[in-house]
Amino acid sequence: MSMSTTSDTTSGTTSSGSGGAGGDETPYRYTARLAQDIEVAWQDRWEERGTFRAPNPAGPWAQPDEVAALGEKLVVLDMFPYPSGAGLHVGHPLGYIATDVYARFHRMLGRNVMHCLGFDAFGLPAEQYAVQTGQHPRKTTEENMVVMRRQLRRLGLGFDDRRSYATIDPDYYRWTQWIFRQIFEAWYDPEVERADGGRGAARPIAELVAALEAGTRRVPELAGRSWSQLDAVERAEVVDAHRLAYTSEAPVNWCPGLGTVLSNEEVTNEGRSERGNYPVFRRNLRQWMMRITAYADRLADDLDRVDWPEKVKTMQRNWIGRSQGAHVRFPVTTVSGERAGDGAEVEVFTTRPDTLFGATFMVLAPEHPLVDALVPAAWPDGTREAWKGGAAGVDTSSPQAAVASYRLAASRKSEVERQKEDKAKTGVFTGAWATNPVNGVRVPVFVADYVLMGYGTGAIMAVPAQDERDWDFATAYELPIVRTVQPSEGHPEDRAYVGDGPAVNSANDEISLDGLGVAEAKERIVAWLEEKGSGEGTVTYRLRDWLFSRQRYWGEPFPVVYDEDGVVHAVPESMLPVELPDVPDYAPKTFEADDAQSSPEPPLSRVPEWVEVELDLGDGRGVRRYRRETNTMPNWAGSCWYYLRYLDPANDAAFCDPQNEAYWVGPQDEPVAGAPAGTRDPGGVDLYVGGVEHAVLHLLYARFWHKVLFDLGFVSSEEPFRRYFSQGYIQAYAYRDGRGQPVEAKEVVEHGAGDDVTFTWQDEPVTRELGKIGKSLKNSVSPDEMYDAYGADTFRVYEMSMGPLELSKPWETRAVVGSQRFLQRLWRNVVDERTGEVVVTGEPADRATTVLLHKTIAGVREDYEQLRFNTALAKLIELNNAVTKLASPPRDVVEAMVLMLAPVAPHVSEELWSRLGHDGGVAHAAFPVADPALLVDDQVTCVIQVKGKVRDRVEVPADITEDALRELVLAREKVVAATPDGVRTVIVRAPKLVNVVPA
Repeated sequence: MSMSTTSDTTSGTTSSGSGGAGGDETPYRYTARLAQDIEVAWQDRWEERGTFRAPNPAGPWAQPDEVAALGEKLVVLDMFPYPSGAGLHVGHPLGYIATDVYARFHRMLGRNVMHCLGFDAFGLPAEQYAVQTGQHPRKTTEENMVVMRRQLRRLGLGFDDRRSYATIDPDYYRWTQWIFRQIFEAWYDPEVERADGGRGAARPIAELVAALEAGTRRVPELAGRSWSQLDAVERAEVVDAHRLAYTSEAPVNWCPGLGTVLSNEEVTNEGRSERGNYPVFRRNLRQWMMRITAYADRLADDLDRVDWPEKVKTMQRNWIGRSQGAHVRFPVTTVSGERAGDGAEVEVFTTRPDTLFGATFMVLAPEHPLVDALVPAAWPDGTREAWKGGAAGVDTSSPQAAVASYRLAASRKSEVERQKEDKAKTGVFTGAWATNPVNGVRVPVFVADYVLMGYGTGAIMAVPAQDERDWDFATAYELPIVRTVQPSEGHPEDRAYVGDGPAVNSANDEISLDGLGVAEAKERIVAWLEEKGSGEGTVTYRLRDWLFSRQRYWGEPFPVVYDEDGVVHAVPESMLPVELPDVPDYAPKTFEADDAQSSPEPPLSRVPEWVEVELDLGDGRGVRRYRRETNTMPNWAGSCWYYLRYLDPANDAAFCDPQNEAYWVGPQDEPVAGAPAGTRDPGGVDLYVGGVEHAVLHLLYARFWHKVLFDLGFVSSEEPFRRYFSQGYIQAYAYRDGRGQPVEAKEVVEHGAGDDVTFTWQDEPVTRELGKIGKSLKNSVSPDEMYDAYGADTFRVYEMSMGPLELSKPWETRAVVGSQRFLQRLWRNVVDERTGEVVVTGEPADRATTVLLHKTIAGVREDYEQLRFNTALAKLIELNNAVTKLASPPRDVVEAMVLMLAPVAPHVSEELWSRLGHDGGVAHAAFPVADPALLVDDQVTCVIQVKGKVRDRVEVPADITEDALRELVLAREKVVAATPDGVRTVIVRAPKLVNVVPA
């Protein structure tokens, strides 16, 4: 077979068809080869013309004569992709195509649409490759970006190419460092009044310093001293305790074998590193932190102001974990029952203070700072053997030995492992007791690893009758169980009751909760605790301050330095960006795998000439010697704010011009859909699409940074993303061998058919399952394969027609041909496959086709607006099929159909539009508008019932009168047959229903 090539004089593209050598009867048939020629030609033309470049109201991309005519804006963005070495698979473009369809549709409605894509390019994969090969991660990353840019361009995505960048670009991370400086130089003032009537906002740290100098603000850190009595280091310590970005000794997952701290997600349930299978230990290490907890309430409350899926809002609220409860203090007592020295107390937070009378023991996290002070040298007389922890495999010779060995074992476990529901509950008695403040009962204090220092106060009051974990612990350690909530009828006596009910066994000489419901009991006990000074009502959060350090190389350097006293200083803005230096070795130092007390050695520490510097920070102290921070920022840093840089990436003076920010993402006059009445619009990106796996941390961190920028006056919008849409996954069949390991799906051979089908890989049987497309399951399909076999437009149509965008869907390569046939039928309705001539007629369509056209226009417009692309395509296929049956395709219908298809299949639509004689392309052509008069049905189906049962149906005019409809129905043959004795009454609901009641 040979390819016949013909020059197309209408559009300037080269048309290719397939057929016999010299004898192809359909040289203009829409084949994959022709599609590719058309697509590449139009992609080149879009780039040459800057078709998708959106003007700004300010800056170098503003046209003075166009600013006033910019019109209604729309910002449509995808989540930042990471430039993987494997490139894209067919699951990746799902969201990109969807946003492209939406953006193209609104561009045709006359909007100024910003649609662009950059790269979240700092990341562990490129760094690991650098460790293995010595190749700089920048080279690896940039090579990967070249591949992905080619794949994305070939897809025909209408991105504004000027607005693309990568987080690894110094011109970009200069502004990431600048934003970090603003956060570092800010504190959260809980007293400041906001415009929305709330209290609390970020303010410049200089305002706090000025208030301290003037004596108008006192802070706990001063401990009764005045600001003037502090030396420079002490003053820095006071200020640093309030900064939104600060350093702290924090419990982290330390992996000596990898020489770095790991996130919880990088630690297996067995307490080992996901990469390398090294032991992971809990250790306190100095880390940079972000005080995101100061924004917990706003982050939770403002979810009501955005248009997001309810499940995502719930995920964020659960992560923030706001709980109303009480802090309660339990005095610590000695072995003899006397109050411990220094008035030691164990403070707990509980959401159920109404159950205090049932607290029969206490549990501290192994890392709790009070543990060392509590443990005596010898076991108290009468200590039960079960309490000493022998079952947990610890040294029971003394309480100090038992606690020490138990703490060491706990440090080897990840938080995930410690929190597993099915994990056996173990612990060790500390040898100390505490007094329950509501009844004076002495309760033993244990150390147990199921309590975490990073949550609450790191201590709990255990109420085994109302908590299943505490019940299991109490049973194993022979501890009392006292019910304080009446269980529902039929509840087992041998299990904890976690439901609500009236209080029982909850009274002392001063207060009784017995018989009260949960809410009233809580209110009464909190008031009593506050009166006695034993506690107070409070709100707490599951959310913890954000750990913001990595002991790695491939990340943004911190724009700070430390002086000789260890005081941290932000470098001046004029010194930004602080660029990454070259390092002799990209690998974090590897220690002995079980060296739990070792410390990280980040790669940046191996460049002494970069770490140790002499600088003039412009603070009046002249040139001094400083030490740079050798940790780097986490991947989240660059992706927290990238959407803002899209608005103004050519700006060298600011991360974004205020005029551009206000135009593109500033608050609108109307609140978002579904927001409570009276809610102000928070502003933000108009449509943000991405996978639900990033719906918690990425969105939460971005919201935090954005709110800080808002408080400090740098942006007018209060939220980054006004509307968020979570697309589903594309799944594909994966295959596993006898060991359960994935094998290459492309190498699997299918045998048989139907229920008897089997599969083999290298002649060995394998099992099949449906899973998310990706490298881990070895079931990737490259979009390059689709471009070669079908063309980009067919690929786009198939992905958008697979099903609802928000649902996961199975990939089936063999089904793609259906989308190709649809485009081929459309092509034939415009172009003669033999001559290349346009075959449409200028005659107007008949009424039935015209009515179908306008109903399709109305339906497709609504579907595109609501991201229902699969149903929009179904309507277009139905219309195209109707046109195919006509003797000659009418121009008015065909042209409207091409315009409606353009957002999904832009290349073939551009080609057909050009062949139909139009200049200017379809990207900015007006989207068809439906005639309302043609959306009203001329004929409707009337259902005829006899005694309530359907007996007949008849087509009637939509405006038929009741009398005419009654007469028509009574004359119907089936009605006459069903009413031999006559008719008693006729109930008419014109034009759709008539019910006949026989005599």
